[in-house]
Amino acid sequence: MPKQKTHKGLKKRVKITATGKINRGRCGGGHLMSSKNAKRRRRIKSTGIIAGRAAAAIRIQLCE
Repeated sequence: MPKQKTHKGLKKRVKITATGKINRGRCGGGHLMSSKNAKRRRRIKSTGIIAGRAAAAIRIQLCE
């Protein structure tokens, strides 16, 4: 039986913390920052934590 492969695109986008939580970056921070206000830029800069069923599905894709 072959082993399940890690989803490489997802591996580049999320990071698992030491306590097992899944950190993700927020969208919209790639370019065109001059047109966005400071409050919005600060929000984009911060990371978010994925929880619940979505986190379980990500752990399966990352083979953990």
